[in-house]
Amino acid sequence: MPVADLHVHTTNSDGRMALADVPDAARTADVGVVAITDHERLHPELETPIDDLDGTTAIHGIELRVETESGQVDLLGYGVTPTAELRTELDRLQNDRIERGRAIIDRVEERLDCDLALEPTEGIGRPHIARAIARSDADYDYEGAFAEVIGNDCPCFVARDLPTFERGAALLADACGVVSLAHPLRYGDPAAALALAASDHVDAVERYYDYDRPVDIAPVTRAIERHGLLETGGSDAHDDVLGRAGLDRDEYDAFRERLAASLPEDVPRP
Repeated sequence: MPVADLHVHTTNSDGRMALADVPDAARTADVGVVAITDHERLHPELETPIDDLDGTTAIHGIELRVETESGQVDLLGYGVTPTAELRTELDRLQNDRIERGRAIIDRVEERLDCDLALEPTEGIGRPHIARAIARSDADYDYEGAFAEVIGNDCPCFVARDLPTFERGAALLADACGVVSLAHPLRYGDPAAALALAASDHVDAVERYYDYDRPVDIAPVTRAIERHGLLETGGSDAHDDVLGRAGLDRDEYDAFRERLAASLPEDVPRP
């Protein structure tokens, strides 16, 4: 059973839990450690890289999407002490999210002849728009909105202006104690994604993940062993169900040791 769920989203991006809801969800799942990894946004209520939330250890993290030659991938940064450069890039990305969200909403409302009653703000992502479509008079549920309206290659899709892998990984490496490649088997070319693990800026790979389908984890294990990387894992929770994937005690101890060694001396240890 996982003791640490290192991939969790809140209402600060596109999750449904407020930060205050996390301890109860963690206790329900018997998880003692949670990493808050909101999309391209630091959580304003987490002022240190490691915090205590009513008995639950909270690691301040972030998920950053980047461009590579073979497509987009996601990176997870853990134990954030934000640099000026990271803050500047996150501000740019949030502005891009708002403009992109507005463009998608306009396209959806015109195409489906509906009013989504949704104002684009910081943190907006396609899940917010899919939920708005499902609430509207349009004949789509949440999954259908993604599959037929706003998903990649769908008529209302709008691309984002993302940093390159090299820039994004370097920004996270400067600001975070551990940088991990997220859910490597979700991408169109998993082998190309796993090749990124050779980067000097990548410390870990998300080995444990709730793919919701059978997967062959062997390529992930080989990449971890080949490059001497840490294992991370998490549920990628956008709801309040934690612990669907994560690290066991020994795996978390290895992660914690590496993270603790990177933190400033005045920061509490995980």
